[in-house]
Amino acid sequence: MSPAPRTVAEHQAAVAALTGPLPPRTLPLAEAAGCVLAADVTSRTPIPLFDNSAMDGYAVHAADLAGASTARPVTLPVVADLPAGATAAPTIAPGSVARIMTGAPMPPGADAIVPVEHTDAGTEQVQITTEPAPGAHLRRSGEDVAAGDLVLPAGTVLHAPQLAAAAACGHGELLVHPRPRVAVISTGSELVAAGEQPAWGQIPDSNSHLLAEAVREAGGSATRIGAVPDDVDAFAATLRQVAGEVDLIICSGGVSVGAYDVVKEVLAPLATMWFGPVAMQPGKPQGLGRLPEGPVVVALPGNPVSVHVSFEVFLRSALARMAGHHDGGAHLGEATVAVGWRSPSGREQYIPVLVDPATDPGGLPSVRPVTARGSGSHLVASLAGAQALARVAAETDQVELGDRVQLLRTGGRR
Repeated sequence: MSPAPRTVAEHQAAVAALTGPLPPRTLPLAEAAGCVLAADVTSRTPIPLFDNSAMDGYAVHAADLAGASTARPVTLPVVADLPAGATAAPTIAPGSVARIMTGAPMPPGADAIVPVEHTDAGTEQVQITTEPAPGAHLRRSGEDVAAGDLVLPAGTVLHAPQLAAAAACGHGELLVHPRPRVAVISTGSELVAAGEQPAWGQIPDSNSHLLAEAVREAGGSATRIGAVPDDVDAFAATLRQVAGEVDLIICSGGVSVGAYDVVKEVLAPLATMWFGPVAMQPGKPQGLGRLPEGPVVVALPGNPVSVHVSFEVFLRSALARMAGHHDGGAHLGEATVAVGWRSPSGREQYIPVLVDPATDPGGLPSVRPVTARGSGSHLVASLAGAQALARVAAETDQVELGDRVQLLRTGGRR
């Protein structure tokens, strides 16, 4: 006997209960891009580390140049040459200067920088035509960040600027919520690899490509296993192969009540798994649970549009949670219907739509189905043109011109 249908909200809650944030791990900066910080990052050093020159020019005693001008240049000997990266410098006595490059440490004794543009660029002695103030063109140690200052709070998503800040503050690795590791498996003896010539009765495997890229867009790390035939032993062996390497397994196909639904046949006997209907279109048959002492398993229908809808409704936010994001919820908005369509009463409908710019008096966008043939779960080619999913409440059986619907924006890389 089949279980009573779950509502979409009930199944979302069941998925959420199994997909909390992954335990933090310490990763090198090169592997932490896109991850969420699990702990505050404070600076181990002041930034800049040391007083340094903000300009190519000369390190001077400002008092030596009182009254210097183009009409009355001051000539001083150059006693040192300091490139960026210099690790030692002599003390600059009054009445002398050091040639210095941008970023080079300020030598002891000097208290200002004269840009090369205000000199004759001499190397043994230099004529200076300006009177600098003490501290001119000098970057002081700690003026950006002091040692111990908070630089990146926990919860920060690490992109290029954040990784650069962490490196500048002395960190080569960070404690983060790692990207969820996800295995993607398509099932069905009718499937052939993309690019191969299908025989009669065969179709290309598109689901594994859809899901693997969707996982990556959502912040996960995807391993695409590809197609597994409708064979109990082959599917069970594939599960054993990947179970110890991933945090989540996403299967497509084999979850309904057909004679060759091997995903359900292998997993349904486990007490940790649930299979049943969800009151939605498309995407009614679903499976969810956890392998014993292993990863979470989400089993989706086999039709490509059902797979796409199921991922957006249940899994995009789940992957965000696993990765430590706090904004993992669906991005819902409102839209006005430009072309009506039918909706199955008693089932929440998610229909791929095209989105037009704001056209109604309230400034809402308008939507129309991406195909005149409705939300057929097999219409994968039309799915490529969809910009969003329109959500229709379960109690609605006819969507009319001018009605308002909820809009679920799809896709997008974290």
